[in-house]
Amino acid sequence: MTQTPALSQGRTYLAIPGPSVMPDAVLQAMHRPSPNIYDGALIDMMPDLTRDLRRVARTGHDVAIYIANGHGTWEAALSNVIAPGETVLAPASGRFTHGWAEMAEGIGAKVQLIDFGTSSAWDLDRIADALRADKGQQIKAVLAVHVDTSSSIRNDIPALRKLLNDLDHPALLMADCIASLGCDRFEMDEWGVDVTVTACQKGLMTPAGTGFVFFNDKAQAKRAAMPRVSRYWDWQPRANPDLFYQYFDGTAPTHHLYGLRAALDLIHAEGIEQVWARHERLATAIWAACETWAEGGALHLNVADRARRSHAVTALRLTGGRGTALRAFTEHQLGLTLGIGLGMEDYDSCFRLGHMGHVNGQMVMAMLGGMETAMTALDIPRGKGALEAAAAVLAA
Repeated sequence: MTQTPALSQGRTYLAIPGPSVMPDAVLQAMHRPSPNIYDGALIDMMPDLTRDLRRVARTGHDVAIYIANGHGTWEAALSNVIAPGETVLAPASGRFTHGWAEMAEGIGAKVQLIDFGTSSAWDLDRIADALRADKGQQIKAVLAVHVDTSSSIRNDIPALRKLLNDLDHPALLMADCIASLGCDRFEMDEWGVDVTVTACQKGLMTPAGTGFVFFNDKAQAKRAAMPRVSRYWDWQPRANPDLFYQYFDGTAPTHHLYGLRAALDLIHAEGIEQVWARHERLATAIWAACETWAEGGALHLNVADRARRSHAVTALRLTGGRGTALRAFTEHQLGLTLGIGLGMEDYDSCFRLGHMGHVNGQMVMAMLGGMETAMTALDIPRGKGALEAAAAVLAA
């Protein structure tokens, strides 16, 4: 019997929720010899680079750059404002709040965790109860994950800020925007966020390895009152360097900076409002297809409420543990790599679609077509007309 050949040769598509697809302009910007790190163009471009980073985060405040992934920026942010023995509140709607909370425990903080599971956004009434019970205002910060990459839940940061204001609670509002920055609308200053952490490998379309912490005057005042801060994580010299090396406490991540410069140019040429609108439109097309497939009873979207879904990542599950089989088929037979079911108990049932950064309509339709092909091959029951539903969204 002749075996059907795989169709995976050609350019592969990495449709995981980060690292995201890198634009050719970013790759080309990085393809150069090592630069002089003591004088010249690299040093000269840093003021505009940090300005344009702040433009993406929608803040006029400071930014510190770290040679680190998102976990590193978690620790950097905490190390500047939370002393050992102090308490943080962590409302969790997925694996990544738990990770940030564990990082806080690692530096000696006490963590008050409110777990909303992996399919529900925050219940603000429960958060309010925790803050009201904090009579002595021992909670020094709230660790707020805007988009949890594992669950694809998008939480309401402005509502949390309003809650803190209404209760007159002084805790810092710290936002994890690792999955959302450059994808979902985020307004650091307008929403009253005190500290924002993010990384370069998702909406910022740059190879993993560089992270960013943005902080306002309230957070800086807490930093100034800290008894000590790790020399490496200290954001003060990084945000206000006298010399170039102080941006990084040592040698710069030179080629990441060149790539980031190109990525920021792409974002600002498109316009951040249009970037957000593009992500929303593409996400809506994906949801239309998935909701149609779900009519067959086997596929389920992790987040039922569209208003609470991320525009950068969609978490799904297939009954009978078939998520792993679907991913294996799309990757090995079609050259399409989908994301694993990270942080979910039913790992083999779950998978994720990344639609962040350098993504357009034809790429999304190709991803959906690959899923339709895999479900056909695996005989997975599904509603009909999913690709037509997605196309209707993009054609409208």
